[in-house]
Amino acid sequence: MEENKKEEQKNRIEKESEQNQQIRDMGQVLLNQNEKKHQVELLTIIGEIEGHESAPAQSKTTKYEHVLPKLAVIEDDKNVEGLLILLNTVGGDVEAGLAIAEMIASLSVPTVSLVLGGGHSIGVPMAVSADYSFIVPTATMVLHPVRSSGMFIGVAQTYRNMEKIQDRITTFISEHSNTSQKRLEELMLDTTQLVKDVGTMLEGEEAVREGLINEVGGMKEALAKLYQLIEEKNKK
Repeated sequence: MEENKKEEQKNRIEKESEQNQQIRDMGQVLLNQNEKKHQVELLTIIGEIEGHESAPAQSKTTKYEHVLPKLAVIEDDKNVEGLLILLNTVGGDVEAGLAIAEMIASLSVPTVSLVLGGGHSIGVPMAVSADYSFIVPTATMVLHPVRSSGMFIGVAQTYRNMEKIQDRITTFISEHSNTSQKRLEELMLDTTQLVKDVGTMLEGEEAVREGLINEVGGMKEALAKLYQLIEEKNKK
């Protein structure tokens, strides 16, 4: 009996150590200690979304070359039943953010997102890409036009290219939320809210009223909804 207890304790310590390493390396962990033993992957999207160019070393980043393979593994793993995405991001690389959002939207397992702190800029498509989305009351989401830096060789051509990129973003958001593309563009071009910038900042309840996010709630509500979606899928 004593040997069994020691072995269980050893296995628990090893498992906790492995989970802690996963969190340190990639902000990911498997949640499987719930009452019904559902196998849920946790994915955190924090700081700046890093794309093809590396962000400064002192920046907190989410690297898309880490996230995309992980999402592929989740889709391929028959034991994974659902995905919970926690977001607290200032935005970042548009192409990387859209790639992550499209991958999440294409998963066959149930997905739930929870915006904590901020889901700004390209973080908005990632937040709405899940099957169901939550936001805590104090979190904010910022919608603004696509920006570009550097020298413009052809101003007209660059402007048209930025319009196309923005159209891709607003189309994706409108298709995965209850907000129209027209309303998104109105929010993006608002000149009354942000100092020295164009756009709109929405707090938790405002994001729900605008149709971007499904519901105001926290971790408890997000996990409960994910378990519900998993059980509904399992009954089919």
